[in-house]
Parts: sequence; C-alpha cells; structure tokens
Amino acid sequence: MARIGTTVTSGTELTPTRRARRQSVSTVVARPVPASVRRAPAPTRWSRRRGVLGVFAAFAAVGFVAAYIGPTGLALTQASAEENPPISLYASSLGDIQRVVAAEDAEPAEPTALDRGGYTVFVKPKPTPTPRVQARSTGSTSGGWRPPFVTPDPGSAQAIAYDMVLARGWGDDQFACLVALWKKESGWRVNAYNASSGAYGIPQALPGNKMAAAGADWETNPATQIAWGLGYIGGRYGTPCGAWDHSQRVGWY
Repeated sequence: MARIGTTVTSGTELTPTRRARRQSVSTVVARPVPASVRRAPAPTRWSRRRGVLGVFAAFAAVGFVAAYIGPTGLALTQASAEENPPISLYASSLGDIQRVVAAEDAEPAEPTALDRGGYTVFVKPKPTPTPRVQARSTGSTSGGWRPPFVTPDPGSAQAIAYDMVLARGWGDDQFACLVALWKKESGWRVNAYNASSGAYGIPQALPGNKMAAAGADWETNPATQIAWGLGYIGGRYGTPCGAWDHSQRVGWY
C-alpha cells in the first residue's frame, strides 16, 4: 500500500504527518522576504574598554619613538658641534718649531774654548801623477798632408808594426804615416802581389825574396815583412813620413 502524507482521524479532519510538516517549513523558509520587511542592522555599540586601550597604545608608540630618536638626534648634534676644523700642513708644523727666547738685557755668553790638544789632523796625500812620455817626432818636416794617428787593433799586423816603430825611437806621427803608406801599397795584406811589377808582401818588396834577409818565413810572417820594410824605409828615406811624402809626390817609394 502507498503511504499517505496525512493520517485519518475520527470524523472528517485530516491531521498532517511529520513529513508534511517538514515540507511546509522548508517551503516557508525558502520564500524570499521582502526588503521592506527586513530589519535594519543593529548599530555597533562603543565599548569604553576599547577606547582606553587605544589611548594607552598611542601613548606607548609616542614614548617609544621619543626614546629611540631623541638620543640619536642629540648625539648627531653633538658630533656636528664638536667637529674639528681642518688643519693645514703649515698649522700642524707650527707646533714643532723650536724657539729660543733670550732676555733683552742678558749679556752675551763668551765662546767656550776648545781644547784641541788631544786631536790630530790627518790629511790624505794626493797621488803623484805618473808622467806620460810623449813620443817624440823625428820625421821629415816637409809639407803635405799627414794622416792622423789611430790606435791599432791588438794582435793585428799594425799592432806589431807599432811596437817596432816605437822601438826605433819614432813617434805616433811616424806610425800614422807608415799605416797610410802601406795601406796604399798593399792594404796591409801579407800575400799582396803586384803582377805587373812582381812586388810582394806588406811593404811591397821588389822582388819579394829580398825580405829573406829578415827571415826565412818572409812569405807568410807579417813580423818578418815589417822588420824588413822598416829597415828599408830608415835606410833610404830616414822616417816613414819621409817615405810617405815621396810616395805622395812621385806615386811610389
């Protein structure tokens, strides 16, 4: 049998059941209430306790700010007030100046006598210069251009000739003439050979075997050739510059 939402009572009345009541209640709740019928919200009531707490919170914030900012501002003000002015180098050096204040009426002090009895003065002697022996000039005094003196390279044929020139008592000017003379003749070459005349060696002996009188190695030894050449110049022209002047005039010596 189907359940009926109402119960049958005595008589002709119908009594609604619990389920029917719920439906009616939900129907009543779901109905919208008109705006005119709605109640206005109740005004918020001011609490005295809240007001007192707010005032205390404001005073506490102000006190905290004053306690934190006050000392800092005072310290900054004092620091700026106590800031020293810049000091220049001149101003800082004034404190190091030594001053002697003498009385105007004071008598001048007598100089203190120094006792020099216990002192000895040592003067370092100057070195005596070694006299330099100037090579004497023993050449011819005839006119003409004379070559300058040039120090020969050690170990060369010219160095050997320079020692022999000084040993004969001739000077640097004579050696300069000898260097120019034999440079013109042979270029100071030991094996210099003139095919047209047959002259040989540094002094250009003609013929070359004449130099054998100075040594058997006349063909290859520059000392042997130079010794013979200086003997020939001294015997015929007197000095190397005399042989040089003759060569300049005639073209040979």
